[in-house]
Amino acid sequence: MDSAFKPTRFGLLRHAPTEWNQQKRIQGKTDSPLIPAGRARAAAWGKQLSQFSWNRMMASDLGRALETADLVNEALGVSVTQDIRLREQDWGEWTGKTIKEAEEAYAGALAEQVNKGWAFCPPGGESRLRVRERSCRALETAAEAWPGETIMVVTHEGVIKCLVYGLLGRQFLPSEPPLFKSRCLHWLVWGREGLGIEEINAVLLD
Repeated sequence: MDSAFKPTRFGLLRHAPTEWNQQKRIQGKTDSPLIPAGRARAAAWGKQLSQFSWNRMMASDLGRALETADLVNEALGVSVTQDIRLREQDWGEWTGKTIKEAEEAYAGALAEQVNKGWAFCPPGGESRLRVRERSCRALETAAEAWPGETIMVVTHEGVIKCLVYGLLGRQFLPSEPPLFKSRCLHWLVWGREGLGIEEINAVLLD
């Protein structure tokens, strides 16, 4: 047993609200800017989360996550590393549409995909399983590079769900009860056995 091993903690944070969030449009890997209230909210999150001793931040390379990270970091003052593996699921041909528009345009294909659970994959996009694999590798790489540190991860709802649902053994089906509260920080930890959950909905923001 490696007595020098140090677990790495990750605080998962979803980006602040954007224009497309307000319009209920699917963003995927395409960006829309934070709304003014979202910018103010992210700055407030930084002040609230300064109660913890952060060593650094990781962020999706998408603009809405980077802008959120920069605003949060005004209160933290730590280094920020971008990682493409933390970006939102690619929704392919459904990107930019509302759920209603996608349902109307693809005549039942959306409902069919939703019932595929982890195999859910929009036309021209990527599966949830793929999102889980790449985001988990991002955290593994970070744990190897920065053992024992506490790292904030600014990412997307789809990424957070894929990481947590995978650890809980969920099937990612609509029949499963809701798990997440709005606007919360979630703690994961990379320990001797790999990635695990420390606490979901750990810090209520705002």
